[in-house]
This record gives sequence, structure tokens and C-alpha cells, in this order.
Amino acid sequence: MPIRDMIKLARPAHWIKNVFVLMPLVFGMQLAKPDAWIKAIIATVAFCFASSFAYVINDIKDAESDKLHPRKKDRPIAAGRISVKTGLIEAFALLVLSAGIAYSVSVPLLVMVGTYILLQVCYSELFKRKVLLDVICIAIGFVLRAVAGAVAIKVEISPWLFVCMFTLCMFLGFCKRYNEVVTLGDVTTAANHRATLLEYTPDLLTHLITISAGVAIIGFLLYSLNIRTVEHFGTDYFVYTLPVVVYAIFRFAMLSMKGIYSDPTDIILHDRAFQATVVLWLAMAMTIISYGPKIQTWVESFSA
Repeated sequence: MPIRDMIKLARPAHWIKNVFVLMPLVFGMQLAKPDAWIKAIIATVAFCFASSFAYVINDIKDAESDKLHPRKKDRPIAAGRISVKTGLIEAFALLVLSAGIAYSVSVPLLVMVGTYILLQVCYSELFKRKVLLDVICIAIGFVLRAVAGAVAIKVEISPWLFVCMFTLCMFLGFCKRYNEVVTLGDVTTAANHRATLLEYTPDLLTHLITISAGVAIIGFLLYSLNIRTVEHFGTDYFVYTLPVVVYAIFRFAMLSMKGIYSDPTDIILHDRAFQATVVLWLAMAMTIISYGPKIQTWVESFSA
């Protein structure tokens, strides 16, 4: 049993999803505070182990259906390179590590991690076999990541955090389902791998992706123009990052529906245009947060 397979079972490449834990650093205007960074990073590590726990449990549950998938059949448990018993031991170790690391920051963070883990167990046992509820469950998991980041550094949890994160991650979830349909191709094979894919037809997913993308964009637009947001950052300039947000969402949808990448995570890790867009938006956001009021005053001085 090579260590490499145990590492692969934990899916460290998917830890990139836990970057959402760090988002409150940006929107809570805590970027200049080292203590906040330390707590946010520790919280992110806790969620990395928590998500790996969920992946291991999921792979144990889906070992047979994963054998029907062109990529997932090579996962350690589905391929028979790691036994179910060993997988359970690794899952328990990841669970203990996650809980211990979260507790080192605060009890509220431990509660958030525990809530996330409970949600993932419910997903593996029930929700993943329920159309629409499966994607809603995934979206809530990302919301919990962001909320946990806010709890770790003790900043306000805005309702907009829920609105924007939930709608965006609903969009990402439906893109993932479309990607699975395209990758598996045959309807019977798709249904055998994941029962919900029999009901997630390409036409339905196209509508769901379109609606969720539109709601996510409108949610961000309303957030950027909201009075509380303008007062918090001292400027309404966040609205001018909208074209970048629109491009990122549309490109993600396009690549997912074309099936160019076999998993949405691959888009994040390998598509250079998408990566550049994310970096550009973060640079714009941090500039607005740090210097937005000064820039706005300077611009307005020309029309005075």
C-alpha cells in the first residue's frame, strides 16, 4: 500500500476549493492583520482535512459506481489499491486532525467544521441521490467554508456572504453535473455511475446553469451597489469589477459544457485564462478595498 495512494485518496488537488475560507480576509478588510491571516490559514488547513475526510468516505461509498467512470475508476479504493478498512482508518485520522486544528483556533470554528462534516456525511448517505438537493448541499458546503473563515477571524457575517456564495456555488454545482454527463456520454452509464444523472438531462442542466449564473451575477451586482457595502468600503467602485465577474462565470460555463476538462477543479487548476481572470478580479478587489475612497475622491476632483 504505497503512501502515494493514501495521499491521492485524500485528493489534495481539491484543497483549492478551501480558498473560500480566506475570502473574509478580503471582504472583512483584515488583509493587513497578521493575526487574522494566521487564524484564517489554520482554519483553511482544518477544512482541507475535513474535506479530505469527506472525499474518503465518499470514495468508500461509491467504489462500485466509480468503476464505471473513465477517470474515477483509477481512484485508490475503486481500483483496489487501498482496502475499505484502510480507507476508514485514514478517514478517522483526517477527522481527528481537522477537529483538533479547528479547536486550536476557537470552539465556534470547531462547530463550523463539525457542521460541515455532518453535512458531507448526510450528502454521501442521502442527498447525493436527490436531484437538485445534491447541488444545494454542495453549495451550502461552500457557504460554510466562507462562514467559518469569518468566524475564525471574528468579522461580521453579512447576509450578502450567503447570497453571493450560495448562488455562485449553485452555478458551479450544475456545471459539475453537466461536465459529468458530457464525460460519461451514454445515458445508461451515466445513470449507473450517479442515479441523479438520469434526470439531469443536458437541456435541464443548460436551463439550471443559465438561471443560476444569472442569479449569481445579479446577486453580485446588488451586493456591490448595496448601501451597507458602499459604506463599509467607502466607495461604490466594486460594481466596476462586474465585467470580470461576468467573463469568469461565462468562461467556466463554456468550458464545463464543452467537456474540455473532466472536472471543474481542473478548470481552476489548468485553464490559464480563467486563472488570469480570478487574479485580475482579486487585484481589483484588493485595490478598491485599500485605496477605493482615495481613488474615488481623486476622480471626482476632475468634475468638481
